[in-house]
Amino acid sequence: MGTKRIFPLLMTMALPAMLSMFIQSMYNVVDSMFVARIGEEAITAVSLAFPIQNIILAVAVGTGVGINSVISRRLGEKNYDKANSAVTHGLIIGVIEAVIFIVLGLIFINPFFKMFTESKEVINLGVNYTYIVTMVSFGVIIHIIIEKVLQSTGNMIYPMIFQAVGAITNIILDPIFIFGLFGVPKMGVAGAAIATVAGQILAMTLSVITLIYKNHEVEIKKKGFKFEMKVVKEIFTVGAPSIMMISLGSILVMGLNAILISFSQVAVALFGIYFKLQSFVFMPVSGLTQGAMPILGYNYGAKNRDRFINTLKLGIIVSVIIMAAGNFIFLAFPEELLMIFNASEEMLSIGKTALCTISLSYIPAALGLLFATAFQAIGKGNLSLLITLLRQIIIILPMAFILSKFIGLTGVWITFPIAEIVAAIFAGLMFIRVCKRDSVLNNDGLTLIKDEVNI
Repeated sequence: MGTKRIFPLLMTMALPAMLSMFIQSMYNVVDSMFVARIGEEAITAVSLAFPIQNIILAVAVGTGVGINSVISRRLGEKNYDKANSAVTHGLIIGVIEAVIFIVLGLIFINPFFKMFTESKEVINLGVNYTYIVTMVSFGVIIHIIIEKVLQSTGNMIYPMIFQAVGAITNIILDPIFIFGLFGVPKMGVAGAAIATVAGQILAMTLSVITLIYKNHEVEIKKKGFKFEMKVVKEIFTVGAPSIMMISLGSILVMGLNAILISFSQVAVALFGIYFKLQSFVFMPVSGLTQGAMPILGYNYGAKNRDRFINTLKLGIIVSVIIMAAGNFIFLAFPEELLMIFNASEEMLSIGKTALCTISLSYIPAALGLLFATAFQAIGKGNLSLLITLLRQIIIILPMAFILSKFIGLTGVWITFPIAEIVAAIFAGLMFIRVCKRDSVLNNDGLTLIKDEVNI
């Protein structure tokens, strides 16, 4: 962390996470691609279901991040007993969370869909799909928690394998269950949900077997285990902010869906498709930030400001390259991207403008994401959260509501680049301010652009 050349170190740390995120993106896109073959009502239903799925994912990942933090610190202290206790607490918490989602799902799923549409077909399809993914959410929750447990010991390979197995299983089962192949009954949208949870359960099964039967620095504590609220509090002190940050995506999608449904169901379906497509661009950058954060944190703690600044600069350069490539693809091939989802003429007419306009936000988004990561690495999570709120909620939702009244759907799409540009400028200014006041970073933030990158 403190001596290896920065670029090879960054890529070594980031590539497994980037690959894992890319696999997850592929699974999301393929899932929607098959659902789109059923019809626009089906893709609209799945698009409306996305916020609920994302909240389940947010709770799982946030809880896992908290467990990861506790285990990492206990291992650093050589306190293996408490590290093992954290593993067991995490699994128990995961089961409790799954039960809570079952109860909440039974109560709120039907009213949730009625908030956004009066179409009985969309409501029925959405409710059927969401009931399945919610009632069987234990698969994804337990899988992700164990994934974070293994990552806390430095094991990045097994989590990537679990992700790949789950995604590939879902991709194989999607057409079989949706269209009724090989003697399996045709189940439509419900078949897509069953394929999703089947992949998650298989990934969970492999993760449980790996945790129990493979040798790791940690294991499930059985003898002398006592459930302690102190450990739960410690887990969620770190995990709750992560849950909140990931859940912002759900708030954004729900808010925009409420605006878009006033235009047409096609607009909602289009936004759902876009959100899946953009994950191909944002997920690898998210993986890059996962690789950059421990390097930034280590060198900040070691008071090595040059390596901190150079790691940040390299992270920005790589992420800008990824985002620029994504921007080019969306600008050059919007129709081809939409036709992957069997787009109608109406969807093509509004979709090409949407993809080209929103993709203009990608390059400034790279700056916002990397500065937010730097703030997390130096312990200023409040600034990181504020940048995320600016990017996803504070600017986009009110501006989209206002502009949609004056210039229609285009007003919704242009809020994305506006929000990312404002958030990037704010993040840069805050970073310079922090550098001026920080005893480690001093004024290096002012020379972020001018300094030569030390690769």
